[in-house]
Amino acid sequence: METNNSFDVTYVAELARIELNDADKARLQQDMQAIVGYIEQLNEVDVSGIEPTAHAVTLTNVTREDRAGKSVPRETMLANAPATVNDDELIKVPQVLPGEGMA
Repeated sequence: METNNSFDVTYVAELARIELNDADKARLQQDMQAIVGYIEQLNEVDVSGIEPTAHAVTLTNVTREDRAGKSVPRETMLANAPATVNDDELIKVPQVLPGEGMA
């Protein structure tokens, strides 16, 4: 199976919302190509007859009884918020997706 290991580091940096200089871009391009190359080597390993597992160690789900506890007063919670809107009804957070008012 042949894969295409070409990708654009600039595009990936834009998705991650990070700025990179040319030296960082070149280094990351090499690092990412090395990672993809290693994954391609793993794809060549014959794993027929090996049962798929989600984890190498057997895990047991530890659960607890779901019961209501003491709640924190609304004023205390909102005091930790950086800003609020609509008469302290909503917590104001920075916009992360492009939309109105963003380029």
